[in-house]
Amino acid sequence: QVRLVESGGGLVEAGGSLRLSCGASGDTFSSYAMGWFRLAPEKERAGKEREFVAAITWNGGMTDYADSVKGRFTISRDNTKNTVYLQMNSLKPEDTAVYFCAADYGVGVVTSSRVEYDYWGQGTQVTVSS
Repeated sequence: QVRLVESGGGLVEAGGSLRLSCGASGDTFSSYAMGWFRLAPEKERAGKEREFVAAITWNGGMTDYADSVKGRFTISRDNTKNTVYLQMNSLKPEDTAVYFCAADYGVGVVTSSRVEYDYWGQGTQVTVSS
């Protein structure tokens, strides 16, 4: 079992940057592919599910991004620190959401499917002002 704790969220102006971190404890971190998802407030009110943002394989050899963040966000990980990161640049108001990290056990590929992930953090709020 893995416990995930996100940090690094906050309020930033449009065009600014933030780096999210997700620290893991419990099971062997390198046994998991990791992903970032988000849920915007209006989508939560509408009963929508979390949307995929980015994912990375256990060794960082493969990554995947949602089209909406390609070229602006970068996912990375440091297995020596049991941490996955999401560097977010050129932020837009539509990036405003709660961001969640998630762990997918024992795979060598990345997936954007929310249901494939086994463990989730509690989320960190990112607010981008216009």
